[in-house]
Amino acid sequence: MKNFLTLLLLLHFSTISLGQLSYAQKNIKHLCSEEMKGRGYVSNGELKAAKYIAKEFKKHNLLAYHKNYLQYFRTSVNTIPATLKLTLNNQIKLTPGVDFLIDASSPSIKGAFETILIREIDLLNKTKIKKVLKNTENKFLLIDAYDSSFISKQNQILVNKIIRSLSYDPNFKVKGIIVFSNKKLTWNASTMQNSKALLTINKIIDLKKISIVTIESKSFFYKNYQTQNVIGRIKGTSKTDSLIVLSAHYDHLGIMGKKTFFPGANDNASGIAMLLELAKYYSIKKNKPKYDILFIAFGAEELGLIGSSYFVKHPVTPLLRIKFMLNFDLAGTGEEGIKVVNGTQFKTKFQQLKILNRNHKLLKTITARAPSCNSDHCCFYELNVPVFYIYTLGGIKAYHDIYDKYETLTLSNFNNYSQLMKLFINKL
Repeated sequence: MKNFLTLLLLLHFSTISLGQLSYAQKNIKHLCSEEMKGRGYVSNGELKAAKYIAKEFKKHNLLAYHKNYLQYFRTSVNTIPATLKLTLNNQIKLTPGVDFLIDASSPSIKGAFETILIREIDLLNKTKIKKVLKNTENKFLLIDAYDSSFISKQNQILVNKIIRSLSYDPNFKVKGIIVFSNKKLTWNASTMQNSKALLTINKIIDLKKISIVTIESKSFFYKNYQTQNVIGRIKGTSKTDSLIVLSAHYDHLGIMGKKTFFPGANDNASGIAMLLELAKYYSIKKNKPKYDILFIAFGAEELGLIGSSYFVKHPVTPLLRIKFMLNFDLAGTGEEGIKVVNGTQFKTKFQQLKILNRNHKLLKTITARAPSCNSDHCCFYELNVPVFYIYTLGGIKAYHDIYDKYETLTLSNFNNYSQLMKLFINKL
């Protein structure tokens, strides 16, 4: 009988675990689907994602501060929604996302252009760069950055700044810039449109033989694009006016050209999956939290923490009410544990988290990190709100590229991670 009861308990917890994972998988798969357009600003991808999250909030009976749970704000954003083609010497056709990226701030451009070549290290030599830049009008500047190992970290930062400045300097008459590098391709979003196209190619090519660049790219710049945060609340059992904030950003990079889209599974469909898992859990009557919990899915994080910046300026509740905040970003791995930004600042809470993990044997490691303004927690921390930003370690290395997709995200430690968060929230 004892063995039979033990088996029943194991089956019970296994069913709960599979149920949690199934719900997370469902949410991540949907948020990473082509329908969502990379949750960016082409074909209302971010709005479709926001409405999906709001629908889940409603399903779990979260209370809304705004109609449809949406808190609207506006931002500028540059998009590249149409054809994107790049050919070298009329022979070498390159594939967007695989062989090259066009910077998200690039303007529209079409045509065939002669080239001029310079080594990356020579950008630090004023004499050499002045000589090269004399004869660049209506040409493409090719920058050989294949071997950066001999450039110091400080000089590499300077070189990157020089390349960026050349891309928006109206006095620099080059038509566009291509950086040839063997580094991983990493894309970003942009709130501005520069005067020149900037591209990166990571395919090994004999640059001395490249004389013609043929390119077609269409950009569209929005000066005042409306997007939104998604906000819901679960009422706690305590009469205190303190509350806990749980957050994750739902936006990602969108699409680059007609066919290349960035799914953003780990960044940050996984964080939204964690947010929705906790909303589902605390919406159940027997799991009602002691304090009110405010759930926020931030928009425009990838554009520069714009959604969270808007929220702290237009809070739905006084920030002084916030007892503690947890921000989830990159929540889909965890093979090597988790990193806790601000763990060095809120030492008592961090030790409490470590003790819970040790006692319940959930994650491999929990390590503290100093304050870092690298996600939506930053806007709150700067206003003295106690907050942890937590991200998982190990697993796939895909980040801001086309390979961060649902199919490769194992979520092998998602259940243990969510269990630890529930234990921690219940202790607050």
